[in-house]
Amino acid sequence: MIRVYLVEDQALVRDAVAALLGLDFNIEIIGQASNGQDALKAIEALDSDLHPDIILTDIEMPTMNGIELSEKIAAKFPAIKMVIMTTFSRAGYIRRALTTGVKGFILKEAPSEELINALKKVMQGQKVIDPELAINALDDADPLTDKERKALKLASDGLKTSDIAKQLFISEGTTRNYLSDAIAKLNATNRIDAARIAKQKGWL
Repeated sequence: MIRVYLVEDQALVRDAVAALLGLDFNIEIIGQASNGQDALKAIEALDSDLHPDIILTDIEMPTMNGIELSEKIAAKFPAIKMVIMTTFSRAGYIRRALTTGVKGFILKEAPSEELINALKKVMQGQKVIDPELAINALDDADPLTDKERKALKLASDGLKTSDIAKQLFISEGTTRNYLSDAIAKLNATNRIDAARIAKQKGWL
């Protein structure tokens, strides 16, 4: 029996995926959450022998997204395998997520049989990445540094330069440099435009 914890902010999608997975006698949905933070808290509260084998998560979610959840799980519960549901427009997330140890990327548009088979392969120790997603990700490399990405993310949240500097423990001048470099790399008109482009690519 494969124990799966499902994380998806859209209730209809979450219920549909849970129902589909529940049709397979080898898969048990042991819990659900609408964002990464709630999922992490729920798993932290469980005894280790009750942990899921796999966390199946969306990427775009409020409070804590799928990439951030993957980072937390890898640090705290390395035995739990992470599988991400994504779309073609978010192929850029693959490079970032692989560094956290994510074992699979499944297209939300994929047939239920593919999702079920992917979970079984991941449980067997394999990595499963949709080939078209992999090709898209390789063809569209993220030009941002980690510091530029963090500054741009905070800017997209509406923070001013001074507030971003405080959050990242750097000077305002350095913050402006990071944002300017990010804007230039993405051929954007300003920081908001740069953040929009980065999000569309799956880099933010």
